[in-house]
Amino acid sequence: MSENKNLKLEKKIFIEGEIEVVTGLHIGGSSLGLSIGGPDKVVVRNPITNRPYIPGSSLKGKMRSLLEKSLGLVEIKQNKKGEWEGKLCDNPDEDLVQLFGYPAEKGGSSNTYAPTRLTVRDGDLLNEEELAQAEDTDMYCTEVKTEVSIDRLTSQANPRNFERVPAGAKFGLNLVIDIYNIDENRSANFLSLVSQGLELIEDDYIGGQGTRGYGQVRFNIKEIKEKTAEDYKNKNSAKKSGFKEDFKMFIR
Repeated sequence: MSENKNLKLEKKIFIEGEIEVVTGLHIGGSSLGLSIGGPDKVVVRNPITNRPYIPGSSLKGKMRSLLEKSLGLVEIKQNKKGEWEGKLCDNPDEDLVQLFGYPAEKGGSSNTYAPTRLTVRDGDLLNEEELAQAEDTDMYCTEVKTEVSIDRLTSQANPRNFERVPAGAKFGLNLVIDIYNIDENRSANFLSLVSQGLELIEDDYIGGQGTRGYGQVRFNIKEIKEKTAEDYKNKNSAKKSGFKEDFKMFIR
């Protein structure tokens, strides 16, 4: 007979550091209001400060996608037309699903279901002054790269301009993992999955045009700390956690 529990937040684990851009990064933003002669594809920017940033949704989505493929959690099958179709994992018993989220409309197991554990913050630009003062940037803190696609049948050239955040840019990395009383021994698995996800991204890319050299990044973990539910009650500061072993390859 199953035992009922009240869902309770046990602690939050904070992973903080930097995202260093190794090759030009393009995460697309709105192209509305582009000036004549400007790039065809622009990067996403903070509308108040005009600084480029890395959306948390881009980083989290890429991490989940790569982990699902790495762990063999993408089910593929042929439909009646013989076409291949993919189905993403929604099994609530999988640690990855618990970490990244489980659709509420699908219900969930009474012993394993809880809200999404992983929060990925937007990455703010850290070395704005360095990029703003660079002599060879084309726009504020960014470069414009011209690419020419060639029609393989007619040999006609079609030039396009992409705005990119240049190599050497640094953005903030801020991840938060919520641990609940129903997670039992899963916290170590959650940390391991996040570490695997970051390593997979380093060997892949984020943003667009990655197969053509864009979007290689490097992660640098500065601090890992945790704050328990009691700390919030007593207004204590977050304490350094003992999870650095999982992320030792990112501590540079």
